[in-house]
Amino acid sequence: MNILQQFQNRYERTQEEEFSLEEYLEICKNDPSAYATAAERLLIAIGEPEFVDTSRDPRLSRIFSNKVIKRYPEFSEFYGMEDAVEDIVSFFRHAAQGLEEKKQILYLLGPVGGGKSSLAEKLKSLMQKVPFYAIKGSPVNESPLGLFDPAEDATILEEEYGIPSRYVKNIMSPWAVKRLHEYGGDISKFRVVKLYPSVLDQIGVSKTEPGDDNNQDISALVGKVNIRMLEDYSQDDPDAYSFSGGLCKANQGLLEFVEMFKAPIKVLHPLLTATQEGNYNTTEGMSSVPFDGVILAHSNESEWQTFRNNKHNEAFLDRVYIVKVPYCVRVTEEVEIYKKLLKNSSLAGAPCAPDTLDMLAQFSVLSRIKEPENSSIFSKMRVYDGQNIKDTDPKAKSIQEYRDAAGVNEGMDGLSTRFAFKILSKVFNFDTTEVAANPVHLLYVIEKQVEQEQFAPEVQERYLRFIKEFLAPHYVQFIGKEIQTAYLESYSEYGQNLFDRYVTYADLWIQDQEFRDPETGEILDRSSINEELEKIEKPAGISNPKDFRNEVVNFVLRARANNQGENPSWLSYEKLRSVIEQKMFSNTEDLLPVISFNPKASQEDQNKHKQFVERMVDRGYTEKQVRLLAEWYLRVRKSH
Repeated sequence: MNILQQFQNRYERTQEEEFSLEEYLEICKNDPSAYATAAERLLIAIGEPEFVDTSRDPRLSRIFSNKVIKRYPEFSEFYGMEDAVEDIVSFFRHAAQGLEEKKQILYLLGPVGGGKSSLAEKLKSLMQKVPFYAIKGSPVNESPLGLFDPAEDATILEEEYGIPSRYVKNIMSPWAVKRLHEYGGDISKFRVVKLYPSVLDQIGVSKTEPGDDNNQDISALVGKVNIRMLEDYSQDDPDAYSFSGGLCKANQGLLEFVEMFKAPIKVLHPLLTATQEGNYNTTEGMSSVPFDGVILAHSNESEWQTFRNNKHNEAFLDRVYIVKVPYCVRVTEEVEIYKKLLKNSSLAGAPCAPDTLDMLAQFSVLSRIKEPENSSIFSKMRVYDGQNIKDTDPKAKSIQEYRDAAGVNEGMDGLSTRFAFKILSKVFNFDTTEVAANPVHLLYVIEKQVEQEQFAPEVQERYLRFIKEFLAPHYVQFIGKEIQTAYLESYSEYGQNLFDRYVTYADLWIQDQEFRDPETGEILDRSSINEELEKIEKPAGISNPKDFRNEVVNFVLRARANNQGENPSWLSYEKLRSVIEQKMFSNTEDLLPVISFNPKASQEDQNKHKQFVERMVDRGYTEKQVRLLAEWYLRVRKSH
């Protein structure tokens, strides 16, 4: 199917269908969604959650304490926002059950660039998935059930069509009342249409923004008189009225009020009656207009605090259901957010060196979490990310202890994802000759950006401390290991020789025998063997050589049995592998001829260097980055 055909099909699928009132009531008999409220239809669109048993995943089990958590596929792109999403869904669930939430304004509260608008956009797109039924021609998309009298008709509707009486409560709009009089009270003359909510057509979904105090009035919400119609109709006639306000358009759907608390309080009053009583007044003293929808608002914390501290707003405060949308405080999920942003940009295919996104995510998360007492903030960041760091930092606390100490507002300030993404854009474009990102440029750009932003002195000092204390040293280790691994692969014989020799010496030392070199005939006694073993053990800081030697020999003897009597690969035993690596790198001079980009002394060095660069490229670096990072590493090593 070509794209034009697909568009045509999609357009036709969402066109309105028309029914008589009688046909509509018959539909209600078999399909409860035909009279469902906006909250119920949103729940249908969100769909059922997937249950994730976190005890089966070591990382998730540490973050969620082995609980079973819900994940909603529709919100899978909202990384690290499980709590906010669950709060939003439970708001709709309770509203759909007709509880107090039905009369409340859903209010997303969070810092700038934390994802409030994206959540609002998502809810609006979900709202468009499930159709609703309205009286044909009604300027406020009112439900056909509003034509019936709750006191007299509800029982019959329930008995004959299975429509629970709580759905028969809305009043008729002034427009419907006028039509009813024109039809001489014959309700069957009303037609019903099935509509799909649409952002483009402003059907069942609308958006209101605050104007300034002088020119904004309630007409942004409730509509106003259409002056052109006053020639033919009196001012209080429904046909002279333009039902163009947000509440009119969003009836049976979703009204998004952006930065709600920046609007003057008088403008917000219609929201109160609309949510509490299910109707609101127009500007012209006609009868009330029905409203049965969801009001979604969002703004930043400063506006909320100002509004909350004003005693005049108490009636309003009671009717707001707050969902906190903090910044992400888990490094892994923050990286996913960057990947999502990159995927939607032209940088999607640009090379990004390993650890670049991780480092930026670490910096962002460090800025958002509170400094713990008697523990390092870097350890706290790693615990929040579900890492197990008991072995490396015995002072680290459990995730729950950190959370309790930080209080409920953690993640509500710090650097935004937008700030991080602006930094990333600069890093990708830092080099004039290739569009690519790497952590060394990132460190430089972050530092410059922090100085330019003119943060408060103590904040600036804190951010720069993160770079010097955590990010840079952590990266020296990381790139060191990358370079060493690429170098080691070209030196694997050397590693295997060290391993074989160590095993032979350790075995003889345990058995208290001397060593005779088969080639030179040289004899080493026990103390000389001990010296040779220590040359390998000391650089790695082995504190108990006797136990270590026994352990290694036992491992190798067992491994030989399954390996036709040969020694296993030196990479196979993690403990000894890291000891040998440290022995190999205790002397940076060994690395120099292979990894430096200076002219090579011999053909052999040149080949090894070429292999080293190829291996680094395989690991995700561009050739230019290999040079930059290797030189940076050697420079940093020298200065320490």
